[in-house]
Amino acid sequence: MSVSHSQKGMSMLSWVVVLAVVAFLASVAFKMIPHYLDYMSMDKIIKSAETDKSTEIKSVGDFYSHVEKGMQVNGIRDLNSHDILTVELANDQFKVHLKYEKREPIIQNLDLVARFDKEYRLRP
Repeated sequence: MSVSHSQKGMSMLSWVVVLAVVAFLASVAFKMIPHYLDYMSMDKIIKSAETDKSTEIKSVGDFYSHVEKGMQVNGIRDLNSHDILTVELANDQFKVHLKYEKREPIIQNLDLVARFDKEYRLRP
C-alpha cells in the first residue's frame, strides 16, 4: 500500500466550506435562541400565577395583568399578551392557551419559523 506524501490535510476550499457552514449555523442559533428564551420566560410567568400566593388572581383581567407585569420584568416587548394568550375561567380554574409563532428571515424569501403552542390548566 502506497500512501501519497502530498496529502497533508484539508484544502483551502474545504476550509472555506466548513467555515461557511459554521457561520450559517451560528447565524441561525443567534436568531432563534432569543425566541426560545422568551417562550421559556412566558412559560414561567404563566405557571407562577398558580404557585405565587402573593398575587390575588381572581379574574381573567387579573391574569392578563399578571402576565403583562411578568413580560415587562423579563423584557419581552415584541409580544402582545392579548394576541398570544387565550384565557378562560371555568370551574375555579384558568384554561390558558399560549399560541404564537415567530419568523426570522435568513436569505431573501427563506424564513426560520418557531411555532409555540401550549395549554395550561391552573388553579388560582
